Amino acid sequence: MVEPLKVGLAGLGTVGSAVVRMLANSRDLLALRAGRPIELAAFCSKDPPKDKGIDLGKARKVADPVALAKDSGIDVLVELMGGEGDPAKSTVEAALGMGRPVITANKALIAKHGVSLARLAEKNGATLAFEAAVAGGIPVIKTLREGLGGAKISRVYGILNGTCNYILTRMQKESRSFADCLKEAQRLGYAEADPTFDIGGFDTAHKIAILTSLAFGTEVDAEAVHVEGIETISLADLESADQLGYRVKLLGVAQRTETGIEQRVHPTMVPKGSVIAEVDGVLNAVAIDSDAADLTLVGPGAGGPATSSAVVADLVDLACGRRSPPFGRPAANLLKPKRAPMQRHEGGYYIRLAAVDRPGTMATIAKGMAGEKISLESIVQRHPGPRPHGGDDPKSAEGPAPVILITYATTEDAVRRALAAVEREGVLAEKPQVIRIEKS
Repeated sequence: MVEPLKVGLAGLGTVGSAVVRMLANSRDLLALRAGRPIELAAFCSKDPPKDKGIDLGKARKVADPVALAKDSGIDVLVELMGGEGDPAKSTVEAALGMGRPVITANKALIAKHGVSLARLAEKNGATLAFEAAVAGGIPVIKTLREGLGGAKISRVYGILNGTCNYILTRMQKESRSFADCLKEAQRLGYAEADPTFDIGGFDTAHKIAILTSLAFGTEVDAEAVHVEGIETISLADLESADQLGYRVKLLGVAQRTETGIEQRVHPTMVPKGSVIAEVDGVLNAVAIDSDAADLTLVGPGAGGPATSSAVVADLVDLACGRRSPPFGRPAANLLKPKRAPMQRHEGGYYIRLAAVDRPGTMATIAKGMAGEKISLESIVQRHPGPRPHGGDDPKSAEGPAPVILITYATTEDAVRRALAAVEREGVLAEKPQVIRIEKS
């Protein structure tokens, strides 16, 4: 009889519990696909299982995750504790250091220490796999690492955080405020009590840093990612986007440019009708542009069932003996990334200004744009909104007039310099809102 692949599981949260359930419920199918049974042999968890209904069977409980990593009764360590530091880091290092394969869903760990862990794995002949670290159930890691052959990738981008996509979708479809939609996301379990990591764009930044390495053969360079969140997006922006033929999405983008690799996370306007624009709710989507084919992968980006399917897929590969370098090439052959500064980013921009309603304001705005040679595709000036306390004079009751500018392709620094010049003239009542427009 073929010996089973014995799994040591560190972490029994949402994903860990779902992995246990999938190993039990799909035991026969997994044995057929892997050519051998896959069974849970031991586990470690500081808390009770997230899913109270899972059956841990005869699996042994090990008190310490590092001890689990070194346990002679397991063949592979599955790390699902999370976090870029200990205990996850020391646990993974312990397993790789003795040549034991590691499978992880820990995006923070891979974004911060992925290259050094890959070196350690290769030094000791171990496998390091992390399909579940990016986009949950979407097999984007395998696609980038193995599925495109010799295709040269020019850009990888997409919706990589379901929490942000859910909030923006609800705001756009139901005309509800950011704060209201965030509270609903927290109530439904899509957002944490402290949602900063998600809505601030940092979760997406970790994921795009990993995808950048796989797409362009570079060392992971998470510190190079320009990060903006969705906190400043208003209903006015979503309504304007809709009228102009766009949807607003938080995108992670990695692009090969003449000046280097550009990595950025920010709210983005994408054309209605494009695949990315139509991905709503908690779904994720990843688009890959290459000289051979353009692909878009859509699916659930988080949650127990989706993420556990990616973890188990890595287990099946391991059981079958399928191995690839963690980042698609030996760690020694990963290139030092050449950073393209965000100031040189070139594309179209949406700019919303709160213009003071007085003669000459529009001329001042136009002069500021012309001074940086920024061509405008469209200008929309709306009626001023009411002031909160306007007094009896109808004129004084009017607030600033919203002005929407859509630019042709220009550079980031040109836009920033132009807006700074306009602000110095005292014709704006509040800080300008700038949203980049991404070609799809």
